[in-house]
Amino acid sequence: MLKRRCVHKDMADVNIYTARRLNDMAGSLEELAKSFADEINDGQKLTREDGVAAMQTAAAVVCGSCNKCNIYSDSEKEDSYYLYYLLRAFEQKGMVEHGDMPRLFQEMCKKKNDYLGQLNRNLGKATMNLSWKNRFLESRDAVVVQFRELAMILEEFSHQMEEAVDITSTRADGIRRIFRRHHMAVENLLVLEYENKRREAYLTVKTTNGRCLTSKEAAGLLGQAMGGTEWDVAKDSKNIITRQFATVRFIEEGSYRMLYGVARASKRGEIVSGDNYTYGEHVPGQVLMSISDGMGSGRTASGESQRVIELTEQLLGTGFSCRSALKLVNTVLLLSGSEQHPATLDLCLVDLHTGVLEAMKLGASATYVMCESGVEILEAGDVPMGVLNTVEPLLLSRKLWDDDRIIMVSDGVLDALPGEDKELVLKEYLDSMPRKTPQDMAERILRFACSFSNAARDDMTVLAAGIWKRK
Repeated sequence: MLKRRCVHKDMADVNIYTARRLNDMAGSLEELAKSFADEINDGQKLTREDGVAAMQTAAAVVCGSCNKCNIYSDSEKEDSYYLYYLLRAFEQKGMVEHGDMPRLFQEMCKKKNDYLGQLNRNLGKATMNLSWKNRFLESRDAVVVQFRELAMILEEFSHQMEEAVDITSTRADGIRRIFRRHHMAVENLLVLEYENKRREAYLTVKTTNGRCLTSKEAAGLLGQAMGGTEWDVAKDSKNIITRQFATVRFIEEGSYRMLYGVARASKRGEIVSGDNYTYGEHVPGQVLMSISDGMGSGRTASGESQRVIELTEQLLGTGFSCRSALKLVNTVLLLSGSEQHPATLDLCLVDLHTGVLEAMKLGASATYVMCESGVEILEAGDVPMGVLNTVEPLLLSRKLWDDDRIIMVSDGVLDALPGEDKELVLKEYLDSMPRKTPQDMAERILRFACSFSNAARDDMTVLAAGIWKRK
């Protein structure tokens, strides 16, 4: 028994050590981000030095020793209003015209066309250099944002590990007893309880009768030892327990369960829908629902929206928060030049232990929650992903109860509805619709949207889900 307690204490110490190391790493990343203090100025334009250099080059090429109009020497003065006017005129029209030049220049210069041509070429080169510089600074700024987001993620994870309560000592004897009864030996175990009351267990276990047992069956035995709750095997764990010791990770299922349904229609004339969606328990104890609407329709739009969905799934599955995942996906799209084909993202994450819904939106349509008191609209954002580096996801949160429904739709569904306030039209329809299975409700909503035209004018996706309390 002394040996078992020492092992258990060592595992807890490792947990604390890991949390502190993650926190140290987060601090390092934050300091690294701070080293780039001169962040990009969004309003950066051509400077006085750019104008002076352009005029100096034009004078050297065209004017020679001529100084009749004194245009260059006047522009060198610190308080030259004319130089400021010339730069703003070029930025607005893309060129400097004869009418923008001083009257003395127009009356005295014999090479007006040559000078203006050379001046416009020089300012064009300066503008191109400025554009490349700004693009570089945007990319650098995006990397700095990633450093800060990663620092925040590590801090969040470190906090989770530090706040996790070790309840192994209160459960160890019961777990070992039940497993021994079913011909299994437990060498090491660790049982943790997190802030939202979610519990997970790590068992180093083997069979003792020469036979194999599925990890799913072992999860059932663990549930008995934990007071009759339902447990499942983590996706990254072994499916079979053999005669050799191996560590298996078990996760307690939430107090709620969910079912979903989906209905889709492609734009008239298109074989492939530009919308993509996902539904699943990509994060232990949490259900992810999301719709991404690619700009336009067809295969190009589908590829962009699929990419957004897959990146978001991967980040959330590895522990990123909703906000951090969306900001990092947006950064990746910016750096890869996806601004030509941006995609919206509508994401809902439901905690099956608490029943809390977190919705994140970037340019997406409203989400509808059908509850006992009626239909509630969770308002939408207005900027698609991959367009602005500083875009901030819109976060909405709500508590769900037994038999509530969540309805998510792409833009094509709302656009097909009549009237100016299309969100209200759909809300009124949902108010009058009977609560059926999620699949039945998704199909009804799609039929309602399609009933106002002979064919779909845009890709349409309806994702519906219901939540129920486990008995």
